Parts: sequence; C-alpha cells; structure tokens
Amino acid sequence: MPILIAFSAATFAQTDEIQVYDAEIAEPGIFNLMIHTNFTPVGRREPTFLNAIIPNDSVNGAAEFAYGVKPWFEQGLYLPVYSLNSSNHGATINGFKIRELFVRPHAHDRKFFYGLNFEFSVNALYWESRRITSELRPIIGVHIRRWDFIYNPILDTDYTGGLKGLEFNPAGRVAYNLSSKWALAAEQYDGFGQLRSFVPPDQQFHETWAVLDRNGGLFNVETGIGVGWSGGADRVTLKLMLSRDLNAHTH
Repeated sequence: MPILIAFSAATFAQTDEIQVYDAEIAEPGIFNLMIHTNFTPVGRREPTFLNAIIPNDSVNGAAEFAYGVKPWFEQGLYLPVYSLNSSNHGATINGFKIRELFVRPHAHDRKFFYGLNFEFSVNALYWESRRITSELRPIIGVHIRRWDFIYNPILDTDYTGGLKGLEFNPAGRVAYNLSSKWALAAEQYDGFGQLRSFVPPDQQFHETWAVLDRNGGLFNVETGIGVGWSGGADRVTLKLMLSRDLNAHTH
C-alpha cells in the first residue's frame, strides 16, 4: 500500500505512515485494519519545531481502519496516531486522521490505474506545528507483467498561505512480484518544501527504501529499511505494516 507521508515539508516532522498508495482498496462491505509501526534508530537529535517529538530513537505509528463503501470509494480513519516512545515526550497520543480514497475499481487487475486520496488531520502540537493539516495524494501507476510502477505526487498543506502554501512531498515505488504472495520493492520519499519556493537542497527530505511484501496468511505484511541521504532526513528508519480484513464479504 499507502508513505501518507504525513509531515510538514517546511519542518520535516515525524510521520506515522510510510507507504506508497497503489489504488487498491477494500471491497464493498469489508472492514480492514492496518497497524503502522516506524522506528528511527538513527535520526535527527533536535526537535524540528518548538517542543516537537525528537525523531532519533522514536517509535511512531497509527491504527488505520478502512471500509469499502463502493468499488471506487474507501473510507478511512487513523485512530489513534501515536508514539510508543520518544526521548523528549515518552509515549503519546498524537492525533487522528480521516481519509477519503477514490480509485479506478479493481486496480490490481488493470494495466493502468489511478486514484485520488484526501486526508484531514487533527494533530497534537508536539506532532505537527499546526493543529489542522491535510494531504492531497494523486495515485498513478502501471502493471507491466511482474513489475509495478507507482507515483504519488503528494501535496500537503497546513492552511497557511492558501494555494501558495502547498508543499510538495512525492513518493514512488518500483516493485517486482516474485509470486502472487511475495514482492520486492524500492521506494522513494521526498520533501521539497513549498511549491512556490523549494527549501535549499541540504535541508530537503530524501529517503530511499528497500521493501519486502507478503500477502496472505494471518496478516498481510510490508516491511522495509530506509536510508536518508539529505540534511532534512533521518539516517536510518525501519517500518512494519500489518493488515487484515476484519469481516467476511457479505455482498
């Protein structure tokens, strides 16, 4: 799946979700639960804004509930967004998010697929510098035999500066499907700052990830390791995503 990479590019705060959205959604009538867990063993040691959670050695995540409303529409709720550990705040509840995901139905079976995700976040002020933030995430992708190519040109806002305040935080994924159950992928997450004026290159966020997916069994699993190579990024981050449907199909 969907890095929401849900941080402000201007300050490069932490994120609860590190995921590239692939336009696959729960079938109508199906509830799905995904648990996101991210650990930063080697990260930035200073808060990125006043009283912010320090990334180094922090464990952050979210419980993401999703419900398939229509073949083209999934309703989502992240509740809670949380930190299990941080050096300056300990364990905290960081807020919640509501999302609306619209897609071309049955993306997995199509050569070309697309979608659009909107998220509305209510944040603790040690998680984001603004109480209310949002994300607009277009989804564009193709399946070519065993290969998947997916791009999410994400725009974030904290509702200051109007359209001029939009921040460009794209994410992309190239995956090779070893089988119907296993896939290897490379993912890229970037934060450039506001569209009208990117931050200097040495302050931007750039992380490259190696990812392993397994579908089937008790849980679907996505796990990986990310390496930051810019001044605004953490040096090493780990992620683990576990998901499963919570009810049988009733349609």
